Amino acid sequence: MRIMVHDTIHLRNRRSAGPSRAAFSAAEARGPIIDQEGREIPREEREHPFGGFRFDFRHSAANPFGDLTREQRIKRLEAVARLLDIAFILPGTKIRYGVDGIIGLIPVVGDIIATAFSLWVVREARALGAPWHLTARMLGNVAVQGVVGAVPVAGDAFDVLFRANMRNARLLRRWLERQPH
Repeated sequence: MRIMVHDTIHLRNRRSAGPSRAAFSAAEARGPIIDQEGREIPREEREHPFGGFRFDFRHSAANPFGDLTREQRIKRLEAVARLLDIAFILPGTKIRYGVDGIIGLIPVVGDIIATAFSLWVVREARALGAPWHLTARMLGNVAVQGVVGAVPVAGDAFDVLFRANMRNARLLRRWLERQPH
């Protein structure tokens, strides 16, 4: 073990250090502000909050509710339907279930929340131009799932097997395929 005789290390407790005794002001100590690439950031950009940077969630690809193409909206609707109805497999079986079946286990409130998600799928279909007769059929599927799903235990099993959201996504996809482009 080597002992350093001439080198001394002074450690000060930050709380008891008191004010700085520097021979320059805080503004001078700051110096130029640089970015990650080492370029100086101009004063105008520093004086405005976020340097004039603004978050644009409306036109961002990361925003699931932003400006999407028709095909992107259809894909999103189908993905939500799969998540709600067939996202998981019951271990040891081939029975598929989704978030809708899990949420539906919560008495009353769960069925209301699950029905609200299903109604969103119908609303998206309507926004994509689905006619009234298709929308009515989709609402019928949601109503059957919502009413029968409210029955304790048996209704939860029915929710897993009926899959109203997948039915509705399939109805919409078939209707869209028959439409001229």
